[in-house]
Amino acid sequence: MKGLKSVTKLSLAVSVLLGLSACGGDDVGKISLGMFTTKDVIIDAKHDPKIPGVTCHISRIEANLSLADPSDMSISCRQTGPITAAEIANIDKSKNGEIVFKQSLSVLFKTLKVRRIYDADNQTLLYLSYSTKETNGSHKHALSTVPLYGTAAWIKGGVPKRDN
Repeated sequence: MKGLKSVTKLSLAVSVLLGLSACGGDDVGKISLGMFTTKDVIIDAKHDPKIPGVTCHISRIEANLSLADPSDMSISCRQTGPITAAEIANIDKSKNGEIVFKQSLSVLFKTLKVRRIYDADNQTLLYLSYSTKETNGSHKHALSTVPLYGTAAWIKGGVPKRDN
């Protein structure tokens, strides 16, 4: 009887975690991969918290009856509003950049992360999405860029020095 209570508690915990991972309110699309599968393609829209003029659309696979979603993902980021020099001044400009989004993909410590890196030489924001767990010998990742050309953050004739 005690073992049954432990299994029931574990099942409840897994259900709550899976339910919370589906919450977020930024789902743009959900496409079924077919009649005989429980996997869907989920498309989320995420706004950069420090640069609200950038929106990233991330597509990923959601495996509804699995404890871990696959690691494959795609990212596309675009300028969807103004980008100011003050916003660029307030971001991490190191080569590692900073994590701007993260989402659990599994109860087994797999996370989807999106990191923003500033390419000062080309005045471009880089958004790298990646899985924190190796799958089939690879850490899955994807890259998208948002050039600052044409924005208020563009510096004519020069680029600011990078923090290291």
